[in-house]
Amino acid sequence: MDKEAKKLEILEAAKFRHATKTFDPNQTIPEEDFNFILEIGRLSPSSFGTEPWRFLVIENEKLQEKIKNTAWGAYGKLPDASHFVIFLARTRQDTQYDSEYLKDHLLNKKQMPEEIANKLLGRVEQFQKEDFDLLHGERPLYDWASKQTYIPLSNMMTAAAEIGIDSCPIEGFPMEAMNDLLKEEGLLEDGSFGISVMCAFGYRAEEQSPKTRRPFEDVIKFVK
Repeated sequence: MDKEAKKLEILEAAKFRHATKTFDPNQTIPEEDFNFILEIGRLSPSSFGTEPWRFLVIENEKLQEKIKNTAWGAYGKLPDASHFVIFLARTRQDTQYDSEYLKDHLLNKKQMPEEIANKLLGRVEQFQKEDFDLLHGERPLYDWASKQTYIPLSNMMTAAAEIGIDSCPIEGFPMEAMNDLLKEEGLLEDGSFGISVMCAFGYRAEEQSPKTRRPFEDVIKFVK
């Protein structure tokens, strides 16, 4: 496929993608297609390459019911969507520059030489202390990680649209109650994670209204 044809294909996927409100309960995403979507998320970029996230694919029906009754944004979608994903963000205990998670991630997962890993951690320390001022309280580092989960979220929704699968990102939930629920289920790993955002995937039950956006010249400004 040449470049122009690929660009048109991507644009059509962007036009196709809607925040789907009603899913068809009779359609299920094939396993290989959903694994493809998850792999696109896994390969997404993150600040300093730290991958401060986890994706929970909620298949347990009892847990789905608890989530539906806790998260108002999921109430009308979770029962009929084919797949439901909760995006977790790592908390301060894993994302602070001197955390065991970061050291292990750089040395053992990314296979960095110790000298290079230490230099990068020094840069992360400067970034967290000075550039972004992230070390006052628990919330700033968590929010920093949470923002990054929206990168795989976006990539996964776009990848889904490319193969004709619908999605709906969900922020409609009480954060404390959802964290309590996930903690009770043993899914936050002793405080390493907190909920960031959720997303339902499946197939639309009805046609979507035409997409509207602000005009190009109102959104994009070229600074010369």
